[in-house]
Amino acid sequence: MKLQRIRGTADLYDKDIDRFNHVVSYAKQFAELYCFDEIATPIMENSEVFHRTLGETSDIVNKETYHFLDRDKTNITLRPEFTAAIVRSIISNGMLQSLPLRLFSYGPLFRHERPQKCRLRQFHQINFEYIGSNSLKVDVELINLAYDILNSLKILDKIKLKINTLGNFDCRNKYKEALKSYLLKYRNDLSDISLIRLEKNPLRILDTKNEKERMLLDDAPNLYNFIDNNSKSTFEKIMLNLQDLDIEFEHEKRLVRGMDYYSGFVFEFMTEDLGSQGTVIAGGRYDSLISTMGGKETPASGFAGGIERLMELLSISSNELQDKKPLYLIPIGEFAESKSLKISDDFRSENIITLVDYEISLKKRMQKANKLNVDFAIIYGDNELQNKTFILKNLNSGVEEAMNKEQLLNYIKKSIK
Repeated sequence: MKLQRIRGTADLYDKDIDRFNHVVSYAKQFAELYCFDEIATPIMENSEVFHRTLGETSDIVNKETYHFLDRDKTNITLRPEFTAAIVRSIISNGMLQSLPLRLFSYGPLFRHERPQKCRLRQFHQINFEYIGSNSLKVDVELINLAYDILNSLKILDKIKLKINTLGNFDCRNKYKEALKSYLLKYRNDLSDISLIRLEKNPLRILDTKNEKERMLLDDAPNLYNFIDNNSKSTFEKIMLNLQDLDIEFEHEKRLVRGMDYYSGFVFEFMTEDLGSQGTVIAGGRYDSLISTMGGKETPASGFAGGIERLMELLSISSNELQDKKPLYLIPIGEFAESKSLKISDDFRSENIITLVDYEISLKKRMQKANKLNVDFAIIYGDNELQNKTFILKNLNSGVEEAMNKEQLLNYIKKSIK
């Protein structure tokens, strides 16, 4: 039987791995520019990490986690998102003594969903967390960071930013009661999961993808009418700061996000180019999460972005993703080939990316060089090695020139700067 990859997973190679690395490289670049330190946590966590934080009514906890009972009877879950795992790490390692923290991470996540375009069972995200500040400037800076990444990837024209505020704890509770009272009149029209949410957290129904339920919500109480004055004032200042940065946005009053730990300001960068999987980057404030997990009360905000979704929006070609092209060595003859390992090692010791192929014809080597879109080929045979020279061929112009090793190294170094 031919072995196949597991449904809902993907092999990344060729242009896909180029695009993946392209997205991650920009995320890393801006993490450094914004002074975020990288953190890596295990892909496995105690199941309680996610059950306690994401909410028992969330789709993730209810039907999407991959979990199993370990041999020591510990309930283990493959991480479905980053934030809860990172907060667990912060508390476990005593990092709350070193606030504020700016943390960046990326890697695989796991959710048992129905596989479709841009919705996989193993997928990847970039993730940014700012721990230890309740300043609204932090929320604005995080949006600006996400905006910079999208702009550098040249996909901003396909994206819309939507923002909202969930207010404080008291006003959220008042709104939950008003929303619950309204929806109870239509309980026969609600899905099973929405009926559960109606009892445990009615706010989550605002995030429904069920078209019939979305129509019911058109006449539901407006969350913004219940927001406290302080939260409204903060939200208005955030909007002014975004305007100062020339970042366009839309106030989406139903925006609540999918995890129960969000509080206060929330946002999503959306696109219509990916169908129902339109959320590309999303996040917000989660000021109570750390105390929920056993740490001290600590304000925090953050966001995550789907790497596969960002990859899908990239319109650049594979050639444009090749930031560094190799120097292609073409030895001709048995003696020249016998010296190729030493010659290629000399180039690599000078930090020059070098590729040499063995056991294929000269014609095929030239064809491969063109396919790889390399700029230079170094051709050498027995005569060249005896004379301590190489033939440098510019594959863009077709011009060939004989050089000694020192001249060749200087020329290549200047050309790749």
